[in-house]
Amino acid sequence: MPWKTHPRSYVITAVIASLTCACTPNRRRTPDDTLVLAIEAAMTSADPRYAISNWDGKLSKLVYPGLTAVDTASGEPRLELASKISSVDPLTWDVELRPDAKFSDGGEVTAADVAYTYGSTLAADSDSLYHRAFVERFASVEAIGPRLVRFRLKDPLATFWTDLDFGIVSRAGKGAGPYTLAELTTTHVVLDRNSTYFGAQPKVPHVEIKFVRDASARLLMLVGGSADLIQNGVRLDLLDDVRTRPRVHLESGASVILTYLMMNNVDPVLKDPRVRQAIALAIDRPAIIAAKFGGRAVLATGLLPPGHWAYAKDVAHWNRDLPRAKSLLDAAGLTDPDGDGPLPRAKLVYKTSSDAFRVSVARVIAAQLAEIGLDVEVKSFEFATFFADVKKGTYQLASMQTSDITEPDYYFMYFNSTRIPSADNPDGGNRWRYVNPEVDRLTAVGRHELDRDRRKAAYQEVQRLVAADVPIVPLWHEDNVVLSNVDVQGYTISPNARLGGLVTTFKGPGGP
Repeated sequence: MPWKTHPRSYVITAVIASLTCACTPNRRRTPDDTLVLAIEAAMTSADPRYAISNWDGKLSKLVYPGLTAVDTASGEPRLELASKISSVDPLTWDVELRPDAKFSDGGEVTAADVAYTYGSTLAADSDSLYHRAFVERFASVEAIGPRLVRFRLKDPLATFWTDLDFGIVSRAGKGAGPYTLAELTTTHVVLDRNSTYFGAQPKVPHVEIKFVRDASARLLMLVGGSADLIQNGVRLDLLDDVRTRPRVHLESGASVILTYLMMNNVDPVLKDPRVRQAIALAIDRPAIIAAKFGGRAVLATGLLPPGHWAYAKDVAHWNRDLPRAKSLLDAAGLTDPDGDGPLPRAKLVYKTSSDAFRVSVARVIAAQLAEIGLDVEVKSFEFATFFADVKKGTYQLASMQTSDITEPDYYFMYFNSTRIPSADNPDGGNRWRYVNPEVDRLTAVGRHELDRDRRKAAYQEVQRLVAADVPIVPLWHEDNVVLSNVDVQGYTISPNARLGGLVTTFKGPGGP
């Protein structure tokens, strides 16, 4: 099909060009002591217990580090507030805290603070989104010394190290991260450097994160000098133009975040796996990556990115094959009613957020599905409405992105049938309502098997089963892309798009 440039891009390009010409060279509009980020969504809380969105999670990591941290594509955790983790027996773990960790008010990070953080989330009256997961995992968390915490588990837990990547909060609400939260409003966040932080001090004293919903407005802020950095907040089909601007620097890196097409597996049309397989075969993912993402994405085969320790490459690959797709639809009873005529085999509704770029990608996918006789109507909604419909199962097709996938236990969260949303579990991750008893069994094995090799084998079989059933279509892992003012230096991109690179970032002379 012919590709058409979205007319919006001409508007953005023209405005950027005019702004670039109008800007005075070598003049920074942001203060020298402040890094200004522009992001697309509001942050609502820095408290890790009440973080709702991915952006909330990124903010919490800057203020409230956990006992461990997981920020690499391999999914391997590293020690953070913990200095040592040891197993007493399969159900008991001791965690020793590093002696130099202090909260922003100067108080030492103690075992009592860790017990308080986990205990407040475990409490019966807790309204934390993490309450259920904690109750399933932990029997108790108690301080058995000033810097020694004992975790008692309900079952052996292979994910224990990665589960400790959860921010620690003092009773006074303080964190021990590189920044302290100075202000959080509906329009921005202000962070100050934490002078008591045990690690390297942030090179710039202050960070301001501005919530700017419109993508073109974020670009104008960067080019005009009122923002220093944008991460993953720019339409990727415009990057080649933007990067030519004289004071804009572009950098990209691999991502562990998956973009996927979800399908309601209990829908009368989509409950047949042959229909879902046909849909996967109709999508020309390499063409979309080239045209809409400028090549800045990696084809996906499942949740895990290539390079992860549990990644399986020997799974079903649904490369574009229109004749095979049509044959599968025929076998599923969705025959073509009029050959080459206009009548469709079936009609489907594709829901997406109102983000203009995501809508444009959805329309391309809908056009490709039309080539196998599926009439797909794209409907966009404000994110809150869209997400509510997804959780309730009132959709047929929809597209979203995962949170950062570092732990293969996400296969339990996304594909185990106990995670299908319900009145008792409205936030269950299996929003496509997929049921496969063998996947249920193996994801439970993977969660509790402590031997790494046997655990890897279980998850690789899960990947093969899920890839064959196609409850969702894994599309691609979009690159993490950072645009910055050329005076901004030292920012490091994390595979899970966290903002830890701010600590090493500084402002210096650069560019024309």
